[in-house]
Amino acid sequence: MRNKILMTLLILIIISLITKSVLSETNTVSSTVVTNNTPPTANSPSVVVNNSDVCKTAVAGAVQTQILGISSGITVTDENCERIKLARSLYASGMKVASVSILCQDPRVWDSMTMAGTPCPYMGSIGQDAETGWKENMDMIPEGSVIYAKWNDDINKIKVAEGVDSDASRFIRFVLGAMVMHSGIVMFF
Repeated sequence: MRNKILMTLLILIIISLITKSVLSETNTVSSTVVTNNTPPTANSPSVVVNNSDVCKTAVAGAVQTQILGISSGITVTDENCERIKLARSLYASGMKVASVSILCQDPRVWDSMTMAGTPCPYMGSIGQDAETGWKENMDMIPEGSVIYAKWNDDINKIKVAEGVDSDASRFIRFVLGAMVMHSGIVMFF
């Protein structure tokens, strides 16, 4: 026990001597730093859109590091603004159906017109003829339309009720036919 205490004291004394010798060694360095150069800067370009009749917005930005600087600027076109301006011009020219057709390119307008019972014009036809044209050519309905999804569901339900093959049943028949042909058995279905 006594040896342990002596060993501990001896270790503490050695450690304190080492740390004092390390801490006592210091160097004083004096230097003068000259900072007469400004850091490089990335300036973003000025994109000016002065005319209020243009449906564009300017966006610019820049990033600078100590080595590399990048800046860019673009204009973003507002398609809804363009659509409204075109519709106003057509309406002012007396082209009312064409004006509504331009607005109907927006799925929200297309849905609201259909829900109001006045479907968007289709290839020059209006009213019930236009609705029939849209239902026959549903691929031309603006993407994102809620009515399109409902009509598509209704058509699929009618096909299932009438027994018209769905894509899944056609695929199953294809796979069965391929397996039968692979086995060499002739089967008609």
